[in-house]
Amino acid sequence: MIRAGLVGLGKIARDQHLPAIDMIDGIALVAVASRNAQGEGVNNYPDLGAMLAGEPDLDAVILCQPPQVRYAAARQALLAGKHVFLEKPPGATVSEVDALIALARQQGVTLYASWHSRYAAAVAQAKAWIAERTVQRIDIQWREDVRHWHPGQPWIWEAGGFGVFDPGINALSILTEIVAEPITMLSASLEVPSNKQAPIGATLNMATASGATIDAVFDWRQTGPQTWDIAVETDKGILLLSEGGNMLRLDGDVQVKAPDEEYPTMYRRFVDLVGARAIDADTAPLRLVADAFLCGRHCPTADFKD
Repeated sequence: MIRAGLVGLGKIARDQHLPAIDMIDGIALVAVASRNAQGEGVNNYPDLGAMLAGEPDLDAVILCQPPQVRYAAARQALLAGKHVFLEKPPGATVSEVDALIALARQQGVTLYASWHSRYAAAVAQAKAWIAERTVQRIDIQWREDVRHWHPGQPWIWEAGGFGVFDPGINALSILTEIVAEPITMLSASLEVPSNKQAPIGATLNMATASGATIDAVFDWRQTGPQTWDIAVETDKGILLLSEGGNMLRLDGDVQVKAPDEEYPTMYRRFVDLVGARAIDADTAPLRLVADAFLCGRHCPTADFKD
């Protein structure tokens, strides 16, 4: 049994991590480290250092804090010999994650970058279908309401907080999973509210190595029904992934429609990785976000009030 401690008991931890851990054999939550919250039925600590000192038999650490502070925490846990589960994005920069991979190898422990959208119900079937075809064009529409998903979280608007790329990177994680060839960022436009440091909207133009065009629109201002769609045009039909990857249509006909079980599936994967002391930390989605910030044209837009 993996004895796990969780750091950062915020909305994502309560909504997704705690229920998933309860569902999965082979892992048990024994401690929580949080400045402002208390876990039920576990030992509670104010920070990771106190948790590591108070729980010498801890096997793994699950990091759910904002990305700006995740590197230091992950490094501390790895140096203590603990397996580490990283909520997405796995770090604020690509170089941070590369350094953590090297440290995990040195320590002989697991490092897991948990791209949860890759575990949506229809993603694996979409990947297999695309592998037998030539991709011609991809269109991504990822639009949601930031006030619903990230209420009262100022860190997300700060440097290193990703802004609209916090959800947008989910789309990029699916894209880099279902398309086998390298993807290049050609141009980007980033809409940044004048009172924020991170974008509220983004338009990306990308391409596959073989020349297929990829257009993506990320927007955090959509109210009502949310949109998480990836449409793939090929030489042998059109695929549409919707509902964040949990619904699949081929030429308009529904092939898969399933409930969201991404986090339980990820924890099964983590248990297996720990058993093998293996590393699973793909940086491809994060590199595309970094490229968008590097080449993107910043477009000031109206103030946004949380």
